[in-house]
Order: sequence, then C-alpha cells, then structure tokens
Amino acid sequence: MIAFINGTVEALEENAVIIDTGAIGYRVYMSPYGLSALSKGSTAKIHTYLKVAEDAMDLYGFLTSEELSMFRRIISVSGAGPKAGLAILSVLRPAEFALAVVTGDFKAITRAQGVGPKLAQKIVLELKDKLDNADFIKTAGEDTSFKPVTTSFDNEAIEALCALGYTQSEAARAVSGAEGANTSEIITSALKILAKSL
Repeated sequence: MIAFINGTVEALEENAVIIDTGAIGYRVYMSPYGLSALSKGSTAKIHTYLKVAEDAMDLYGFLTSEELSMFRRIISVSGAGPKAGLAILSVLRPAEFALAVVTGDFKAITRAQGVGPKLAQKIVLELKDKLDNADFIKTAGEDTSFKPVTTSFDNEAIEALCALGYTQSEAARAVSGAEGANTSEIITSALKILAKSL
C-alpha cells in the first residue's frame, strides 16, 4: 500500500523515526542501524512495509529496497514477526544474512535480540533454497560484497578457517573476497582480510 515515504526527519525515537511529508507525520519503526543513518532536519527516503493487525497499523522502514526485500523474506517464516526481522537486520546486513542462511550459520542469526536457536534454525531451513546469487551482490549502503563460493579450494579454505576458530559466515565472507590459485593461497589471503576487519 505504501511503497516508500519521502520527507523530513521530524524526530528520532528509540526505535522509530517521525517523517514529515508536509501534511502528515508518519511514525516508521526502524532498526538501530537504520536510525543511526538519519539526523533530525535531514531529508530521507524510507522504503516501507505496512503491517495491518486488528488493533494497529504499523509501518516498518528500511534505507534500501534490498533491506526491505530481505525483511519480507524473514517475516515469511512462521514465527518470525516484524520485530524479529528488524532485530536480525540490525546485526546482519542483507548480504551477510543471506550468507549465514546458505552456509547454515544459524548462530550468526541468534546474535539478533529475541531470536533464539530454534527460530534461527527454522529461518535457515525455510529460506536456504529461496536465496540466490543476487542476494550476495554489494548494494548501496552496504559495506560488504560477496562472490559465490563455488570451488573445492574455497570449501577447503572455509573448513580450515573454521578450525582456527572463525565462524562459518566469517570464514565464507573472507574466502569470498580472497584470491589464490590453491587452498593455501586462498587461506593466506582470507586471513589478511579477517585481520583487517578486527
């Protein structure tokens, strides 16, 4: 019903922003990550999702259409409501979330407030076959990019990094940006990437 809202930031609340469109002020619930990018008096375009319930109509907002798309996928999982969707996108960028899903790294998803292991595992199980390579492409507003992990060298490097104590998603993210003609070279390159992110 409401695809996006374009207006002036009237006020920033703990978990929402008030957008003045000239005649109407909309309260839009956002993640801490999204709210941190806004400032009072600035102009903002917020991509929105309208949740209609018996006793309320709530707007949820995102800085990019990619975030909104991933939010829709998350809440399509039974038991994962808008609050869980916002919480997940507060700790994982869309591409990071996609990577956690396809690698089965449900522990990364449990970093989101209020998302326990059972729900995280359910999200991974239901969304694993619904994500594609487009979900790993760098988008505006994201600071991470990925290429699909496809070679046996990549998989061996990920296993080695996990053995060193890195999580599955951390290892896969580093390997996706690493260069090398064999497993050893990929691991060396990935370790350099991980060192820079510390």
